[in-house]
Amino acid sequence: MKRKLLPFALISIFFFMLVKPNETFSGASEGLLLWFQIILPTLFPFMIITNLLVRTNTMFYFSKCLSPILSPLFHVSANGTFAILTGFLCGYPMGAKVTADLVRSGKISKKEGSYLLSFCNNTSPMFIMNYVVLKSLKQENLLIPSLLILFLSPILCSFLFRIYYLKEEKHYSSSALTSPHFYFHFQILDSTIMNGFEMITKVGGYIILFSVLITLLREIPCSSPLWTTFVLPSLEITNGIPMIISLCHSFPLSFILVMALVSFGGLCSIAQTKCMLEGTGLSIVSYTIEKLITAMVTSLLSLVYLYFIL
Repeated sequence: MKRKLLPFALISIFFFMLVKPNETFSGASEGLLLWFQIILPTLFPFMIITNLLVRTNTMFYFSKCLSPILSPLFHVSANGTFAILTGFLCGYPMGAKVTADLVRSGKISKKEGSYLLSFCNNTSPMFIMNYVVLKSLKQENLLIPSLLILFLSPILCSFLFRIYYLKEEKHYSSSALTSPHFYFHFQILDSTIMNGFEMITKVGGYIILFSVLITLLREIPCSSPLWTTFVLPSLEITNGIPMIISLCHSFPLSFILVMALVSFGGLCSIAQTKCMLEGTGLSIVSYTIEKLITAMVTSLLSLVYLYFIL
């Protein structure tokens, strides 16, 4: 069934693009501008510097400072704390990239990488504050609550996910932190820059592809609430958030759905995460399930805030 469905979908999209050239151009333009104006200048420098920190062992100094607090809290190795830092502060898909870099370099195990990936690849605080709260929801009083909800939900879920990932051991350990060896040469810098270009180009390709896809699918005459409120917005969060707000006449419902979507990240961010995991053996299926669970926890926290705290 899958072998027949995928070719049919691809052929349908191809002909849809042919009969809707204006919509295809518009979607591609929006995706390209989003990538060029926001994603490229925001993520590309972080991709280079985090890769350099890992490959030169400079991350040792971050891990040394963070591990006394984060290692006991999340039950990860000292090296793993660096992935937590970037995953919560730098935005999609930097948590996945740093985790994958640590696995590929042998600084953490594949199992610890799977555990870290389950909760430390999240939306950046700047995106939450600027785009989600101020520009989309237009509620400045929701800045702190939104940040707390979107940070607290993956932290709470990490306690749930560790039951599975830590069932055979109580804590991930690493000996790499005790004997760091700093080294640097321009070949590392060159390969790091090229790796950054490759990764950011892949991210841009997915953003453009999903932007075109969501523009074309909006042309389908379907008024089902499931389609317009859940399926289409879940493709890409930048386009999905205003769609939810425009369709939901109830602010509490729109707030809960927007928080859930931001927590989930959208299918576009999952595709971006997948491209970061090449060569690691980390499962994108498990990651997707874990993000859905986190989105449900986010919905519950948003509901509690609106009806019991606000």
